[in-house]
Amino acid sequence: MADTAVATVEAPPLDEVMLAMDVVDTLRHQDLVVERELSGEARRVRMIERLREIYRGQGITVPDRILAEGVAALEQERFVYKPRTGGFAFTLARLYVRRGAIGRRVGIIAAVVLVLILGWYFLIERPGNQRAEAERIELSETIPADLATLSAAIADEANDPAVAASAAQTARDGTAAAAAGNAAEAREAVADLRELLGELRLTFDVRIVSRPGVLSGIDRYPDGSDTPNYYLIVEAIGPDGEAIPRAITSEEDQRTRTVTMWGVRVPEAVYAAVEDDYFDDGIVNDTLVGEKERGDLAIEWAKPVLGGMITEW
Repeated sequence: MADTAVATVEAPPLDEVMLAMDVVDTLRHQDLVVERELSGEARRVRMIERLREIYRGQGITVPDRILAEGVAALEQERFVYKPRTGGFAFTLARLYVRRGAIGRRVGIIAAVVLVLILGWYFLIERPGNQRAEAERIELSETIPADLATLSAAIADEANDPAVAASAAQTARDGTAAAAAGNAAEAREAVADLRELLGELRLTFDVRIVSRPGVLSGIDRYPDGSDTPNYYLIVEAIGPDGEAIPRAITSEEDQRTRTVTMWGVRVPEAVYAAVEDDYFDDGIVNDTLVGEKERGDLAIEWAKPVLGGMITEW
């Protein structure tokens, strides 16, 4: 009795299962499931009849029970594969399957991020740090040392103690600016002292220009005046015989220009004496107007001058 009970729940033979699957496949391929206008039971009867005709045409005899099971299986989607979705395990499985594509994308993103990081470091961060360190060294070491050296050199060169005292004050101000982190002011102090030292070491003669095609003197009438101003055209001649450019401020427009020739205003008597010298033999023989000695800033004038200068005529 027990054996009979067990036999009733045994799985159907494999060939019947395969046949039922074939029935379902035939239903799908023959488009028999589209007859939706029929009621549920009538549609199943109609589909069984059509299936019976199809298999009979192929010379295959299929029991009605199998046909009915195939129709039922189709309706229940028993033989339809439904991919699993959702869940942590499913997500891991999808990631594993797509690991190649994901790996390439992650590699590309990592390479781009690395390039950006390296570019930022080498093009922005590192140069910025280097500039900051260079400025720190300049302000804490280079500029204070330069100011001290220049101030000492000026004290040795200057013939006027007031010039040395002024240079020492400039050095103190520049050092304080460097300590406060004011690089522009500190650098300006160094530049001023270098220019001052260069000027102290400079020597030249101020001489009247006396060569063909170039004026040796000129008179100018200031605006609204009937009395002329008299100027000798001069140049600063260094020990090598070459003219030295000088920064000259014109009394006519108050503009400072760097020139190799300029006019220095002199009394009428001095101008007349130079004019007589020129007309005597066609050249100016007494050309010396002044001298600039080493250690001095001012020119020692050999002829009386009135102080005014011009740069254009």
